[in-house]
Amino acid sequence: MNTILVVLLVLAGVALLLMEMFLLPGFGIAGVSGFACLIGAVIVAWLCIGRLAGYITLAACVVLSGVAIWGFLRSNALDKMALDTKIDSHVELANNKLKKEDSKKEAEN
Repeated sequence: MNTILVVLLVLAGVALLLMEMFLLPGFGIAGVSGFACLIGAVIVAWLCIGRLAGYITLAACVVLSGVAIWGFLRSNALDKMALDTKIDSHVELANNKLKKEDSKKEAEN
């Protein structure tokens, strides 16, 4: 039962960290919750299963977080979420009497 709890906490922590970094803009509640889940998994493994399990869980948390972030960055998911449009239009001057040189001088002032 304790092993299942540790695995679920690690998976939830990694998922929350990914959501915080790539999906949820805002204050960081998901990120704090993700770190809390990972720390909770290490504490539960250390206290309930044993010292060796605590070390293994700590290493697994670090490695899985890194692999999950690397894998998400390498996937095409970010390309689908990002805005990728080009604007090829230009704006005409409101006053046709101004020449381009005059408008550049006004922009410098």
